[in-house]
Amino acid sequence: MSDLIIENGRIVDGTGAPAFEGSVLVEGGKITALGADADAKANPGIKRIDATGQTVMPGLIDTHCHLSFDDAGSNSEIFHQRRNALSALVASYNARKLLRAGVTGLLDPDSTFENMIDLRDAIDANIVEGPRMSCGAYALITGVGGTAGRLIADEGVSGYYMPVNNKDEIVQEVRRQIKYGADWIKVHVTGIIPRQSHKGELCVWTMDELKLICDTAHDLETPVMGHCRGADATRKAALAGFDLIFHGTAMDDAALDVIIDRKIPIAPALTFQYNMVEFGKKIGTSDNLMSIFEREITDSIETMTKAHKEGVPLLTGSEAGFSLVPYGDWHYREMEVFVKYFGMSTLEAIQCATQKSAFGIKMAGEVGVIAPGYRADIICVTGRVEEDLSLLGNPDNITNVMIDGVEKDLSPPPKRNPIQGWRLASIGDMRLTREVAYGGEQPTATLNIEELH
Repeated sequence: MSDLIIENGRIVDGTGAPAFEGSVLVEGGKITALGADADAKANPGIKRIDATGQTVMPGLIDTHCHLSFDDAGSNSEIFHQRRNALSALVASYNARKLLRAGVTGLLDPDSTFENMIDLRDAIDANIVEGPRMSCGAYALITGVGGTAGRLIADEGVSGYYMPVNNKDEIVQEVRRQIKYGADWIKVHVTGIIPRQSHKGELCVWTMDELKLICDTAHDLETPVMGHCRGADATRKAALAGFDLIFHGTAMDDAALDVIIDRKIPIAPALTFQYNMVEFGKKIGTSDNLMSIFEREITDSIETMTKAHKEGVPLLTGSEAGFSLVPYGDWHYREMEVFVKYFGMSTLEAIQCATQKSAFGIKMAGEVGVIAPGYRADIICVTGRVEEDLSLLGNPDNITNVMIDGVEKDLSPPPKRNPIQGWRLASIGDMRLTREVAYGGEQPTATLNIEELH
């Protein structure tokens, strides 16, 4: 790593404080001085980066990104079309897209074949280039299943799921995952039961089971994160000792009180829903489905707003890995959700995506802030980001990305060719009734012959 000074920039430090003009001095991979102090301490021959007209800020941290899913269109594609080594190689390709989007850290909650543990280690060893990674292994579920219904086998691995069917299996699997390198234990606290799908996601664990997971993981100094939708699941997870809640939608007062009392961070990960609401018509989504997705956001306005005001950290997560939130495009967008729906200022939202989200990669107090003593995970962005968050959506605006003061390659990755057997073939998203065939309706998708090879 080389020492450098970033000059003439507008600094957004990630703490929620107002932007200010000044320099940032980086030495030995850490930030050592700001402003006039940085200018005074910089050696005459030091490398200089001119950030005139740019925002200098901490790199974004995405706390809900599935790098192994490869912009999948369905769970079926993830469960049945993916191959272990190839999905890890493809994930390393996609990791470069995150760097170009200004992401310097990510939490990958669960992955196919647990192979994001391997990608994390490859990045740490400087074998491939990507953001800092923290990751889970397989998501733990009960025999009831997770969010993929009967696609999930009663035992053994299904895609990114691992069912545990008794207390001995819970202890064994938690210990196994930690042994093989999981930074977090991921639990699907809620799942959809096909016959009861009209009720939404239900809690599929007992309190004793959830507490056993936490006790086993915590004894080995490993935190626990949970996919929770609904008040019962969120309250039980919080009482059981979960360290991070994903989604946390549809909380009631009892659930919210426990979250506030214990200050358990929440990563709502509502970018998927927000994209569906705003762009669903462009991909043929029905008005009814778009309404359901929007309600998941709007029904959480009161609880998320109160949680934030009471000091509960809200972390940003894109849910990238699915076709509705492709890698490299939407990692900033959760901040827009926080501003539009939860009443945050842009500076507060940036703080959520930087300083607060550092918790998700287990580096709180080390990254996510532009201040002396912090690691130099820094991005330079053309324009005033605190006035327009969408500037982060255009990779051309992001001129510098560094991790530990090391500048990353921001050139576009080479164009991909189709991978045989990688995608599920589609013959369209509309049934070919006689009305469609001979009437006025037009199909919105066509058979992709190339993907059938």
